[in-house]
Amino acid sequence: MKKLLALVFSGLLAWSATAEAAIDANKAEAFVKNLTQEGIEQLINSNVSAAEKKARFTKLFNEDLDLDFIGKFVLGRYWRTATPKQRADFIDVYRKLNIQTWSARFDEFKGKHFEFLGTETSKSADQIFVNTQVPMPEGAPASVKWRVKDTNGKLRVVDIIIENVSLAQTARSEYTGYIQKSNNCIECLIADLKAKLK
Repeated sequence: MKKLLALVFSGLLAWSATAEAAIDANKAEAFVKNLTQEGIEQLINSNVSAAEKKARFTKLFNEDLDLDFIGKFVLGRYWRTATPKQRADFIDVYRKLNIQTWSARFDEFKGKHFEFLGTETSKSADQIFVNTQVPMPEGAPASVKWRVKDTNGKLRVVDIIIENVSLAQTARSEYTGYIQKSNNCIECLIADLKAKLK
């Protein structure tokens, strides 16, 4: 019995060590620094046309944000009942809407810089939080937390939490609520998002 308990305990220790080692905090912070400094800050402070800015944001979002993963999360339980075409259509319009929205929203950070405040562990072994803040002209700095996920060695952002408000969780509540009010019509949500793109 003692040997069995020892084996189980050693197995748990080995699993715990593997889980903790699943994502490197320093690499995650370096990844977000590169994203904010060479991506967002450099882009919003450059004197380029709106079309060029949108093209660069599209490249940035496609490379550094896992919008497929986020899209599955925000659709919630309806992802399981959606048809393959509905899933593809939703991910496509969700991706385009995010790029359009955030290429404009990040202009609010023009002339400002992200300050890094370390990392926090996540309940998921392959994810970690990178904490940043943006000093504001008046009042306290704005808190911006990045949830970073490691998928087969590739780091990507899967959520942005601004002033303790999760963008992914907010979208999930909004979208699933819309589907419920539309008699569980996933197509209705997709049509609404497409209309917002216009």
